[in-house]
Amino acid sequence: MGLFDKLRGDDKPRVAFFGIDGVPYSFLEDHFDEFEHLAALAEEGSSGAIDSIVPPESSACWPSLTTGVNPGKTGVYGFQDREVGSYDTYVPMGRDVQATRIWDRVHDAGRDATVMNVPVTFPPQRNVQRMVSGFLSPSIDKAAYPDELRDYLQSIDYKLDANPKLGHDEDKSEFIEDAHKTLDARYEAFKHYLQQDDWDLFFGVFMTTDRVNHFLFKHYEEDMEYKDEFVEFYRKVDRYLGEIRQNLPDDVTMMVASDHGFTTLDYEVHFNQWLADEGWLSFEDDDHEDLGDISEDAEAYSLIPGRFYINLEGREPRGSVPESEYEAKRDQLKEALENLKGPNGRKVCDRVVEKEEAFHGDHEDIAPDLVAIPNHGFDLKAGFKGHDDVFGQGPRNGMHSFDNASLFVDDPDATIRDVDLYDIAPTILDLMEMEYDAGEFDGKSLV
Repeated sequence: MGLFDKLRGDDKPRVAFFGIDGVPYSFLEDHFDEFEHLAALAEEGSSGAIDSIVPPESSACWPSLTTGVNPGKTGVYGFQDREVGSYDTYVPMGRDVQATRIWDRVHDAGRDATVMNVPVTFPPQRNVQRMVSGFLSPSIDKAAYPDELRDYLQSIDYKLDANPKLGHDEDKSEFIEDAHKTLDARYEAFKHYLQQDDWDLFFGVFMTTDRVNHFLFKHYEEDMEYKDEFVEFYRKVDRYLGEIRQNLPDDVTMMVASDHGFTTLDYEVHFNQWLADEGWLSFEDDDHEDLGDISEDAEAYSLIPGRFYINLEGREPRGSVPESEYEAKRDQLKEALENLKGPNGRKVCDRVVEKEEAFHGDHEDIAPDLVAIPNHGFDLKAGFKGHDDVFGQGPRNGMHSFDNASLFVDDPDATIRDVDLYDIAPTILDLMEMEYDAGEFDGKSLV
């Protein structure tokens, strides 16, 4: 018996899912000689690069991955969303996710789930046996349920997230040290509850990988100062995942996945500044800092990452574009985005997606009219305070990508081909031998 074996009252198969936020598959595959545990998982099971979703932003990705449906059904489109019929914006949290989470399906079937550090799950749900919320949670004290989970996490100096502000420093040593401490405590907590809890579904996320990628990915790709530290961090990730796998009992299938890929960042693209320069966006006065400050003459605005909205009459409070002109205006904006080039002469957008292509469901009313999927190197921003230049550079040197997310399934019969995030939830249910209506999902099972 393995370390995590426990006496159980049934013999139904179980799943242990581990998220590695933002890890590109090609990077792992290129280092299988060093990442021996993930290499073994790939060789003995199934693995491959998969697509993310539109848009490939963690706040939208994790709700879709954990429900198997698109943002039109989850109601979460990104880190910042717009209220219906208003210019007010909000940061989506767990209660804003309107679709059924995978662990809710497990609970409704009379089985148990332990959920740890999944982004966009605050406040923690009370209908699972254990949950600590992840990214965007204010504190462990408020993010952990039940109380004994909070007490244990505090006793091991558990951190909900690494400190990204440390990555802004030119000297990355303190940031790297903080990332390791966060990763170490996350592994200790996962190991503890894998052993202690009588779970059917264990669902945990290593968020620190995304943080490390944002500030060190260019160091890796361009052989800069912190390349060795970057690879060493991933050796530890590999080792921790390997130790978990080696100690899981035979009735558990292990899955490892990322929510999007990653690539080097060359330019930040301040799209609201671009819209202003091109005559699409204007503000009521020079002292503007949020969406509510746009003028009644504005024809379009942007929210991160790369989401564009026509300021439509009857939908937006001060909409200036009549419904009769909507299609023409949207086509005009789409063409301008498709033709936009950066300072290096490369096109900024790989493609521009119309909302009908990407979103469908009860929450289409807040869907962006267009979503720009950038070419590698262009990170799409959308602040309202204004920038002197459309193209700039900030402290980050790595950015999300739509392609090249990672998926590993410890089952040689899994078919990982033409896969995206929507396929993960039904795959988990099939591996657990749970009944479900395939029509409820935008993806399909891989087994």
